[in-house]
Amino acid sequence: MTPLHTPLYACIHAEEFPAQALLRLRTDLAVQPLAVLDGKPPLETVCSLNRPARLKGAEVGLTRLEAEALPGLQLLPRSLETEAAARAVLLESAAQFSPRLEPASRMEDQGLTCACVLDITGTERLFGPPNDLAARLRDALTEAGLRASVAVSANFHTARLKAATSRGITVVAPGQEAAALGKLPLSALGLPPDPAEIFSIWGIRTLDELAALPESDLVARLGPQTVDWRRLAQGTLPHAFQPMEAAFTLEEFCAFETPVEQIDSLLFVGARMIDCLATRAGARALSLASMEIEMKLDGGAATKRTIRPALATTDRKFLLKLLQLEVAAHPPQAAVLALTLRAQAGQSSKVQLGLFAPQTPEPSRLDVTIARLKAIAGEDRVGSPVLLDTHRPGSFRMVGFSVVETGTGVARARRMVERAEPDSGDTRPCMALRRVRPPTQVRVQLDALKPIAFRDREQSYQVAAAYGPWRSSGCWWSTEACNNEYWNSEEWDVLAESSSGAAASCLLVRNCTNNHWQLEAFYD
Repeated sequence: MTPLHTPLYACIHAEEFPAQALLRLRTDLAVQPLAVLDGKPPLETVCSLNRPARLKGAEVGLTRLEAEALPGLQLLPRSLETEAAARAVLLESAAQFSPRLEPASRMEDQGLTCACVLDITGTERLFGPPNDLAARLRDALTEAGLRASVAVSANFHTARLKAATSRGITVVAPGQEAAALGKLPLSALGLPPDPAEIFSIWGIRTLDELAALPESDLVARLGPQTVDWRRLAQGTLPHAFQPMEAAFTLEEFCAFETPVEQIDSLLFVGARMIDCLATRAGARALSLASMEIEMKLDGGAATKRTIRPALATTDRKFLLKLLQLEVAAHPPQAAVLALTLRAQAGQSSKVQLGLFAPQTPEPSRLDVTIARLKAIAGEDRVGSPVLLDTHRPGSFRMVGFSVVETGTGVARARRMVERAEPDSGDTRPCMALRRVRPPTQVRVQLDALKPIAFRDREQSYQVAAAYGPWRSSGCWWSTEACNNEYWNSEEWDVLAESSSGAAASCLLVRNCTNNHWQLEAFYD
């Protein structure tokens, strides 16, 4: 059966990956000569470097002592965690153009390069011809802070070899694979040392020279594996595509070469990390619902904080302001060695306002205001009160503000509140208890242990009816009254009339421990 589309592959190849991974978030070092050191001290050697470092005379393999002799060359230690985060970003950017991708980095490169191949068969209607797709793919990588070459071919291995040996964008027309690979050096195949030495003795330097050798003679002299080498040189070696699904994790990591003590320097890198997280989430039509900040401190300690906006957002300035307020409210207790930002993706909410409805405040202003209040008053003093499941009066805890999604039930409940229509059809009157904060101290006159009159600071009341007492007690096993853990009281519901003639329904509470009376609430 003839396939509907001719197979087509696009290979992404990023060289000097350790240096690119470090410079992706450190934009302040992009124009400076930089080399990455790998190995255990004092036997460290240069494993990767950028273009300004090459112009300074640096090259891969220099020892640390030789690299330090070059003036103006900045040396950074290799960070495998930073490379892993950058590799995830590369695969995530590539997955925007095709869900079928396969890693293509060679084991002998030891992670110094990062490559993957995309199956872009049949994507012309989405992204246009191969030239346009390759340009858009390279632009997406550049926006993510990575520099890579892209090669497109109908043969998997041809695309991989051309991307590894060329710069920019290369598109190989179908049937032109052998001509496109002919001038490449034999070392592009990554042959084992012994066959490579034999080919060198024979004078075979390029792939077209290898492709011109008789297949039967090659097999007779070097074994059956030469058949694949010859087909590689001709651009005809088949490949069983083995796609992998790149995991979508919103995480950015940056390790500092020296401990960072200034918050401004920390926020400079954090701004770039937030920008990357927002861009990655926005590419999938998502927003950032929460963000976890982890700082590895000098001395081995670590600190973690979490930012949860009221609504999921991709506003960089707003998220950076929240990060600034959070770090200012909880500054690290030591110099920072590494910074990690992990975000949880969420759907951004859209609110449809009525034509004549007043404009509501922006949720970002609420978050910034709450963050500032927490920095002034404390974490446990700002939020929304939630009652505790206990008989102890006045027990509650503070939780963070959150926005509830407006579903059908919520919308219906809101409409009923506006029309004052009860949901169940019950027309019985409802009573509300309005607490007095703080409770008002009162003097109570008793008759047969029952209140008949009381007086506060302003006026006196005559009790028309009193119901009670309703006794409550707790923590009976404790004899200490510290931290309000011991309470023993009785409550009276009274109907009273003030000296001015106004009626009042009150809740009076007597502390049985010290025989003090308080006006704690009114019934409305």
